[in-house]
Amino acid sequence: MVWLFGGVAGTVIGVGIAVAAWYGSGRLEPESRKRDRERVIAMVPLAADLMTVALAAGCPPAVAAESVGAAIGGPLGRALADAAAAASVGVEPGRAWSDLAAEPAVRPLARALTAAMTRGTSPAAVLQRVAADARDSARWAGEARARSLGARAAAPLGLCFLPAFVLVGVVPVVATSGVLIP
Repeated sequence: MVWLFGGVAGTVIGVGIAVAAWYGSGRLEPESRKRDRERVIAMVPLAADLMTVALAAGCPPAVAAESVGAAIGGPLGRALADAAAAASVGVEPGRAWSDLAAEPAVRPLARALTAAMTRGTSPAAVLQRVAADARDSARWAGEARARSLGARAAAPLGLCFLPAFVLVGVVPVVATSGVLIP
C-alpha cells in the first residue's frame, strides 16, 4: 500500500487492511465444520422421530439415544452416541447432554432428553414438536433460498442483456440519426 498511496497514508491503510484480514480470517468457519453443521440440522427431524419411537417402545433415554445415534450416523449420530455413553456411565444428565446442546438446532432435543433423565418423564410430545419445528425451519430456509435466487439471478442477466440492448438498440439509432456523422 505504501507504493500505491505513498508515505504515511499508505502505511496506515496497509496496516488497517492487514488487521482487518487477520481479524476476519479468524471469524471464518471452516468448510468441513459448515458441512457438518448442515448435516446435523438436516438430521434433527429424523433423530427426534426415531427417539420418540424408541422411547414409546420403552427404551430408556440413554439406550434410545445410543440406538438412534448408531442408526443415523454422521456428526449427529456420533454426538448422540457420545452423550448416551456418558449418560449411561453415570455422568450427570445436564453434563452428559451438554455437548449435544452446543448446536442450537439440537438444543431442544438435548433439553428434552435431559429432562427425561432427571425427572423421569416421557419426552415423546416434546420430541414430536422438535421434529415438527425442525421440518418447518428447513422448509422456511428452503423457501428463503428460493426467493433470493431471483434476485441473485437478475444481476448476471442484466450484465448480459444491457450490453446487447445498447449494441442492438441504441447504437443503430444513434448511428442512423446522424449524431455521429459530421
